[in-house]
Amino acid sequence: MDKLRDATLLFLIKRSSGKVTDICLAMKKRGFGQGRWNGSGGKVHAEENETVEDAAKREAKEEINIEADELIKMAELAFYFPHNPLWNQLVHVYFVEKWQGEPAESEEMRPAWFSINKLPYQEMWADDIFWLSEVLEGKLLKAIFTFNENESIKDKIINIVQNF
Repeated sequence: MDKLRDATLLFLIKRSSGKVTDICLAMKKRGFGQGRWNGSGGKVHAEENETVEDAAKREAKEEINIEADELIKMAELAFYFPHNPLWNQLVHVYFVEKWQGEPAESEEMRPAWFSINKLPYQEMWADDIFWLSEVLEGKLLKAIFTFNENESIKDKIINIVQNF
């Protein structure tokens, strides 16, 4: 298989008694994923020798105006779009519990806090329902999702892992 382009997803979380209670999602206002709730994130600028972690921090600053302190890697998600291979990517998912600033709307995203019991899965990518609840419980995972042309899931493989 071809090497996938690296991309990032970053979610601000709040905990109570050690458990995640709330997550900051952002409504994508334009471009890829428009009209869906997601984390902040995007492409890694490999040509500029940007690391995956630096890209996650940069995107969070650009999209929701926060400065992430410590990234906690939770998942690696491989996405395949056979109808449009340019969309294929390996997404590195991070949680952030400490950050500077308050999430604020940008031209690209409108952030909002959600209780993990009331996530708007019907307004998110089709894959989110299969993996997000697992990482919210503290599990690390690697997954592969293949999408149909209508952006529904054609195939999925999800593996819980011990580390990355």
